Amino acid sequence: MSDIDGNWDVVVKSPLGDQKLTLNVKSDGSTFTGTGSGAMGSADITGQVEGNTLSWKQQVTTPMPMTLDMTATVEGDSMTGSVGAGAFGSFPLSGTRAA
Repeated sequence: MSDIDGNWDVVVKSPLGDQKLTLNVKSDGSTFTGTGSGAMGSADITGQVEGNTLSWKQQVTTPMPMTLDMTATVEGDSMTGSVGAGAFGSFPLSGTRAA
């Protein structure tokens, strides 16, 4: 198991307030698969792994349909990164390993 694998409780600091996301990650070399779910929807995700950094795109439908560009770096049981929301800018994310 890679150091990035597991379940993560993530918070994105957005203009709509704190958005909680549950992220499940399973790496396989330079890629990973998993799920991301929260109040803005749930989706299967596939992304890239470079060292201890994950990057992926996630579709949301609430409050409007858009594609989010997600990047997170894992250090131990902590995760920090950012969420790019196109014209709405970029927002910080942080998380802790849940399991």
